[in-house]
Amino acid sequence: MISQKARYALRALTALAQAESGSSMMISEIAAQQCIPKKFLEQILLDLKRAGLVASRRGKQGGYLLLKPANAITYGEVLRLIDGPIAPLPCLSVTAYRKCEDCDGEQGCEIRHVFARVADATRDVLFSTTIADALGDKARSPELPSA
Repeated sequence: MISQKARYALRALTALAQAESGSSMMISEIAAQQCIPKKFLEQILLDLKRAGLVASRRGKQGGYLLLKPANAITYGEVLRLIDGPIAPLPCLSVTAYRKCEDCDGEQGCEIRHVFARVADATRDVLFSTTIADALGDKARSPELPSA
């Protein structure tokens, strides 16, 4: 599962993507629109700013805006930034590889072979889906039933 922080980051980026091109949004606007606690959102936006995804402006027209276009920000990039490695096993991580503690050998590990396919499929979806794609999906897709 992804963290609440990652969900909030994705929702904040979605709100910024929906803002008029070149215009910024105040933290309080994003927080109210997306139901995100303001203090938590401030921390998230600072992380996104450090990563070069958003920029901030001071003054009357101040706030946050996307630094990269919404079609250049992938879900995978955001999840990796906020939550860290995406792989279900440490031996499958692209960015934080380490051998599993109880492993006799990766080549013969049945668990690793199955989860390697899961990790590859997950990365394929996450790194090929952008904030812009998600906004387009929202416009095209009916609401999913809640569990």
